Amino acid sequence: MDTNATLPPVASITPGPLETLSILRRTVRNPMDGWPQAVYTDRLVRTRMLGRTTWWVSAPDLVQRALVDETDSIEKAEPMRRALEPALGPGILTAEGARWKFQRRVAAPMFRATTLDSFVPAMIAGARQMRDEWAEKPDGAAIDASRDMMRVTFAIILETMLSGAGNVDVPAVEAAIRDFLESTSWAIVLSALRAPSWTPYPGRLRADRGRHYLRDMVAARLAERRRTGERRDDLLSLILDAKDPETGESLSDSSMVDNMLTFIGAGHETTALGLTWTWYLLSKHPDIEARVLAEIAAVTGGAPVEAGHVPALVYTKQVIQESMRVYPPVAMIVREAVADFTLDSEQVRAGDHVFFPIYATHHHATLWDEPAVFNPDRFEPEAARARHRFAYMPFGAGPRICIGMGFALLEAVAILATLLPAARLEADPGFVPTPKVRVTMRPAEGMRMTLRKRVDRK
Repeated sequence: MDTNATLPPVASITPGPLETLSILRRTVRNPMDGWPQAVYTDRLVRTRMLGRTTWWVSAPDLVQRALVDETDSIEKAEPMRRALEPALGPGILTAEGARWKFQRRVAAPMFRATTLDSFVPAMIAGARQMRDEWAEKPDGAAIDASRDMMRVTFAIILETMLSGAGNVDVPAVEAAIRDFLESTSWAIVLSALRAPSWTPYPGRLRADRGRHYLRDMVAARLAERRRTGERRDDLLSLILDAKDPETGESLSDSSMVDNMLTFIGAGHETTALGLTWTWYLLSKHPDIEARVLAEIAAVTGGAPVEAGHVPALVYTKQVIQESMRVYPPVAMIVREAVADFTLDSEQVRAGDHVFFPIYATHHHATLWDEPAVFNPDRFEPEAARARHRFAYMPFGAGPRICIGMGFALLEAVAILATLLPAARLEADPGFVPTPKVRVTMRPAEGMRMTLRKRVDRK
């Protein structure tokens, strides 16, 4: 590979302390711009703002201590709950304590390997639809890869989670999710300022309309399934029938809506962004792209990708994993201490914020050889086993690791393996995307690329 192909820094971080108002302005614009420089070189960083201490935890062993050993001493920080709960409610992503454990136990069987394998044909079918759309475009057409990846993953989510929902207004749902996510930085900043939850801010009305639309859409489909008793091979049917293996208790209808929205939002957004960044990285590394194409051809024998091929696409999966290291779809975990504990002999007090800057850990000078270089060989089995398991956290870490991790990786490999043999996407010369955090990490300008068709499918 080209070891000289390094990536620009993601955030425009200014060395030294920043004034509080400057940090808050940066957080509204892009939260990563307010991170202290030391998170990329130190194990643990302490900052203080607005009378509250924040600990920035970058070292994998400290991540493990906080998120695993001290799991009862920290919980979701109020700023993130305030940002996400209006749409997602107290679902599996935002709930704490017994309520979270109950929902996790109920949902876990829905994401077993055998269930996920049954969804792969739908993943491939969704990717083929996008492939055929690309085939209708002229060679050299300009596309926004981020938008197309959002579209294909959303189509797959609709089929695997709400199959038969062909009357869903997809553009309206996409706009609702986008409007809601755009508001989250304001919610986080206003929480830090201890402003009341009703405080107005730019885009709040759009965000409120978006979250109401999303909840009403899912609730209507749930009610329809309740009314008809119909069951399909999708997650909505699974969640309707799911019970706590310990108590036999089912989720309430409101909890079902909370969790379906979590699966829909997180399920398509993170995979789409992982693929978007992968297309950009492959456009800059044609040698790696050639290895992926060679593997796909060897596994499929030159035939179209089928569900049975996906587990054998080992290097293709490594490319996705390395892309998620370079550009993790979720850049940071935000927690709050609810009890005192220690990290590296430092005393974390109840009420302190504890931040885990995943992007910084993925680029930490002490953890990775040439961290800015895109190198999928880092994820060869032997190399992966040699690393601390919390040096790499694209799906979080500890007991609250993303329940949909297996779904996301299967989907990303299936989509890339279907689309890549049909087309190459070229980034415009000199274009450097600006990652922007809105819960997830997306290219601020979109990902404008040029479509180069490998196969004329007309």
